Amino acid sequence: MDNNIASLVQELRSYDNEKPWIEFKHNNYDPEMIGRTLSALANSAAIESHDFGYMVWGVHDETHEIVGTDYDLQSLKKGNQELENWLRYLLSNNAEFRYDSCEIEGKTVGVISVRKAIRVPVTFEKTPYIKSGTYTKKLSEFPILEEKLWHVLRTAAYEEIAAKTSLELSEALALINFSAYFDALGIPQPSNYESVSYNLLQDRILIKQDDGKFSITNLGAMLLAKNLSDFGTLSRKALRVVRYEGSSRANILKERVFNEGYVICFKNAIDYIEALIPSKEDLETPLRKTIMPYSMKAIREAVANALIHQQADISGSSLLVEIFDSRIEITNPGTPLVNIKRIVDNPPKSRNEILSSLMHRMKMCEELGSGWDRMVTDSESMFLPAPAINIYEENTKVTLRTKIDFANMSVDDRMWSCYLHACVQYLQDSSLTNLSLRERFNMPETSAASISRLIKAAVEEGLIKLLDSKASPKYRKYVPWWA
Repeated sequence: MDNNIASLVQELRSYDNEKPWIEFKHNNYDPEMIGRTLSALANSAAIESHDFGYMVWGVHDETHEIVGTDYDLQSLKKGNQELENWLRYLLSNNAEFRYDSCEIEGKTVGVISVRKAIRVPVTFEKTPYIKSGTYTKKLSEFPILEEKLWHVLRTAAYEEIAAKTSLELSEALALINFSAYFDALGIPQPSNYESVSYNLLQDRILIKQDDGKFSITNLGAMLLAKNLSDFGTLSRKALRVVRYEGSSRANILKERVFNEGYVICFKNAIDYIEALIPSKEDLETPLRKTIMPYSMKAIREAVANALIHQQADISGSSLLVEIFDSRIEITNPGTPLVNIKRIVDNPPKSRNEILSSLMHRMKMCEELGSGWDRMVTDSESMFLPAPAINIYEENTKVTLRTKIDFANMSVDDRMWSCYLHACVQYLQDSSLTNLSLRERFNMPETSAASISRLIKAAVEEGLIKLLDSKASPKYRKYVPWWA
């Protein structure tokens, strides 16, 4: 006897009424009926915030008595085709189901477990269905339920979706590095699997299914997978680092893909990036000293932000760090949910709030909302151009550059650096002045006129504004446009 399935059936029987995500049958194995019902159960499970829907044979639909069934789904056919394969062909790609059977009271009971709809409704023959009472109906006949379903699907947290289902606890723990979880949080690792699972369940690394088995969530896989390739499409979420020769992508010098979960690979990835950065020696000091041309804090934060704010459900695009001789580009799938001109002093909205919160608890990134503040401040302290953001159709790219003389900086880099300087000054209860901006660019007093022209251009562009119009030109102070 499969004890897990038997326990599941007994639990499903315990409900007083047939739930929208449960369907009991006796011997009805009509293929079209099964297809429509699986669509309805998956969609109803999503609405009811239930991980799975269940179709059970061998249980009376009214009394919930064990009556047994004479059929086995896996032995049935539709024409010349295996019934299971036929169902998979006509159901939408997001319909994930499996069939199990067991003996209860000496009678055979069969169960199809279908995972709740993800991203879009589950369809059968391109039509979505829903449960209404004891009936299976087309979703289009119930506009209120249809609207509710779409709302649930649009707002569902990607991190909490199951990446791998129906695992024994030992199987689930074999796929993730749970020791890294406890190490990152700085808490003692329990001595037995049951206690380990308690912590992982609390943080939604694992989900316990109705049948007693476990699912690993996208969150759990993305953070703790020993190998992301074990989780299908999540292999695309692996962090890739490329070092090019010179300033173009013509020649790759080194490349590495970090296939482990982010908790496991993050420090190694940052160390690898640092080792690939072309450094210089300070020849002006008696002792040989290596000069790092970037702020490693800014690099670390930019990579962490890319992991946190990625739009994980975009296919065909991955997390990418590209290192050139004079710049580093960090690209992630998805575009920001906030105006990039409010990136400083404004907690960024993330599609992955659960991932973001856990990474912060694991000290993989700065306090929420302060990462960009730190990146800008550290870049200024090294007289580097401000970190730049470019938004494309489905990607966001952050560019960090080595030191550039003011005269050789692009107009865009000057303006952006000026604006972000005003932001960080404002956060420090101060204001942008000609002097502060000269110091930010490490320029002498003789450059005051050049800085005045930059300030004027930034005002005209609407990036900064004059704090006191009555102040003399020499003592004028400026704040961000939003202050």
